[in-house]
Amino acid sequence: MFLDTSGLLCFFDEKDYRHLEAQTSIKLSVSLLTANYVLAEFIPLCEARRLNRKKTLEFTESLVPNPLIEIIWIDETIHEQGFSLLKSRLDKTYSLCDAISFVVMNLMHVDEALTTDKHFQQEGFTKLLDS
Repeated sequence: MFLDTSGLLCFFDEKDYRHLEAQTSIKLSVSLLTANYVLAEFIPLCEARRLNRKKTLEFTESLVPNPLIEIIWIDETIHEQGFSLLKSRLDKTYSLCDAISFVVMNLMHVDEALTTDKHFQQEGFTKLLDS
């Protein structure tokens, strides 16, 4: 299962109505995957939601050494593939982080995402949380 920014937010924010569902999905998942771009996007999202900065940073930092989560560190090749995907989908409003996530998911043969983002469905992936 790919951990997207919005899915991580649902897991992290105990006040989110999808928090328990996100927790359950993570507990039941056989494998967890994300990308460093997601972590970079997660911090400003938490700030926009006025969540505690210290807790946000501690949580984000704790994901990196977690042996249950594989983090893909984006190199120039994957970055270029994501950017090419953006240019080929001019009718969509994908972010660069979205496009990178799609590339990573395809490379790693993952089809489910812990996300609330409809863009994952538009690319043919399974979105596990309500929007």
